[in-house]
Amino acid sequence: MKQIEWKTKALRQLRKIKNRQEQQKIYKQVGTLVDFPHCENVKKIKTTEMYRLRVGRWRVIFTDSLEIVTIEEVKQRNERTYK
Repeated sequence: MKQIEWKTKALRQLRKIKNRQEQQKIYKQVGTLVDFPHCENVKKIKTTEMYRLRVGRWRVIFTDSLEIVTIEEVKQRNERTYK
């Protein structure tokens, strides 16, 4: 099992989401990353060493090391999400 670590930027982005149910849904889905790489809705971002978790219209961008999954960003999906 891996440990989940949130960057300050990602926590700020999560708190800015106005819909409390969406926040809870994202937080719950991030909790499934303890079993990474055996998770659903996760893909590697082609141009970087990062991965993304899809939660509805939101994307959780994260990196993976041996024991720690680091949540980098929480963004709403649009044409600039992965740039």
